[in-house]
Amino acid sequence: MRWAVLYARSRAMPASFAGLAVTMAVIWFLARDRWSMIPVSLALLVAIAVTAIGLSGQDTDLDRTAAIRWAPRRVLHLLLIGGLGAGAALLPRLWEAERVPVEVIVRNASGLLGLAGIAAVLFGGAFGWTLPLLVFIVSFVAWATTSSEETVHSVVTWLFQPAGVAAATWTAAVLAVVGLGSYAVFGNRR
Repeated sequence: MRWAVLYARSRAMPASFAGLAVTMAVIWFLARDRWSMIPVSLALLVAIAVTAIGLSGQDTDLDRTAAIRWAPRRVLHLLLIGGLGAGAALLPRLWEAERVPVEVIVRNASGLLGLAGIAAVLFGGAFGWTLPLLVFIVSFVAWATTSSEETVHSVVTWLFQPAGVAAATWTAAVLAVVGLGSYAVFGNRR
């Protein structure tokens, strides 16, 4: 077998992708006439959370002692997760009347992806979903309960900000760079 097939199987990618397809179909079915900012952000969260559980292999000691360069594979794995999440959220744009801008979907996918990478480094690959979920909840509660034009509010509620809000874009970009960089360098926690 080739390394890519072995890597995919050791990271539970087939099961993750099946879970991604099922959860995205359920979310779209429940929000099919209202494919707005909240369902899109929820879809991105679920897509990244479902696929991020495979950020660690079966045996971390084996991963650490292998004589291959893990950094490019880790970055590619995270980018694949982000691409699938963004693609799954963009797909309903083909037939839905209400469309969230592509810029917002890419921004949110990259920020959530960075959070998944940070969570994998801090808590382990199986818990890559924890920080994206926590940030989604905090952002949603802050967005739903308060309304402000302050920069701090825009940073906290970056997931639900419209396109063109610089603080939200910078927050997502910083999270993406820190998450990709830390996961590529350090890998998942034992």
